[in-house]
Amino acid sequence: MRRTPLRLATAAATAVTALAASLAAAPAAGAAGRGGWEPWPSPSFDLPAGSRCDFPVRLEPVVDRVERHVLAADPDGTVRRVAYRGALVMRLTNTLTGAHHDADAGGRSHVEYRPDGSQTWRANGPILLGFGAGAGTLPRDLYTVDGVYTVDIDATGYRTLTIAHGSAEPLCAKVA
Repeated sequence: MRRTPLRLATAAATAVTALAASLAAAPAAGAAGRGGWEPWPSPSFDLPAGSRCDFPVRLEPVVDRVERHVLAADPDGTVRRVAYRGALVMRLTNTLTGAHHDADAGGRSHVEYRPDGSQTWRANGPILLGFGAGAGTLPRDLYTVDGVYTVDIDATGYRTLTIAHGSAEPLCAKVA
């Protein structure tokens, strides 16, 4: 079974970059029929210099109690709607210097995965979200997004962040 990281989201969003790579991952298949909440651990991953920050970074969970609940799935088991919740703290480390920052990404979200690969995250609370150059409504960086917001990811991966109430704090400068 493949998992969709981000919670980036915690689901990242609730998490994703969850996170950056997480939000772009394909929906998990075969989880339909599992009642209730199930653990949904966040992976560690590396991002090369220039993808989000000017330097290479590693993201790894230091607290990870994320769970998911499948709300809707196709007859073949392809997951279409999921709720994510749970504590998540991701450590962002500049792998050149060792400088790090722990980012709270433990928000809650409902995510809709569409057949064309696009996604919509309706979230509240903090998530870790990455934007590539020219690939979204914020400049290239990793962000802690907090408040009440939606993240729309089109089939090409372009991310549109709409904040009803809250903020998006850039993180690369914290570990430069």
